[in-house]
Amino acid sequence: MSRIESPRPGSRRAWWTWTAGFLAFPLAGVAGTAAAGRVDSPLAALVGGTVAGLVIGAAQALVSRRRLDPRRWIPATAIGMGLGLALGASVVGYRTSWPDLALMGVVTGVVLGPLQALALPRHTPARWRWAAAIPVLWALGWTVTTVAGISVENQFTVFGASGAVTFSALSGLLLDRLLLRPRERVRERQ
Repeated sequence: MSRIESPRPGSRRAWWTWTAGFLAFPLAGVAGTAAAGRVDSPLAALVGGTVAGLVIGAAQALVSRRRLDPRRWIPATAIGMGLGLALGASVVGYRTSWPDLALMGVVTGVVLGPLQALALPRHTPARWRWAAAIPVLWALGWTVTTVAGISVENQFTVFGASGAVTFSALSGLLLDRLLLRPRERVRERQ
């Protein structure tokens, strides 16, 4: 018989802290736009995405409560966002309709997700789940931002706060699950 236990004491706090990290997304957008302007060319997307990824990666490493190594996570996020946004924005012709931004999010996530998955701690089992989830979550972030009425036609480097809250809350649940300690995994199976 399986017994249900309350969540790990630090688990809820770690999730809340990770979710609060959504605040980095608007700052990253401002930094990316300051560095490269609107995402309307391959170079602007690459530079803006890299700068935004640098800010987001640093913030995520900080709010991860030492679960992510900043020496691996920050470069993976910066490179993944830069290359992913450059490819994704190019694929959609720099258009900003809801379907275009959702597709751009998927493409960005297809590049970003595997790089971040490789940056997860070495003991992380099933890191491929992170790589598979990020394209979906990145598309969801853009979708929520667009539906919220944010002026996406300004060709931002990253989705707005509404999409960031959604992304951060859901990715935080996944991160918490992936980073269970071995003893916690055994307890969950019992």
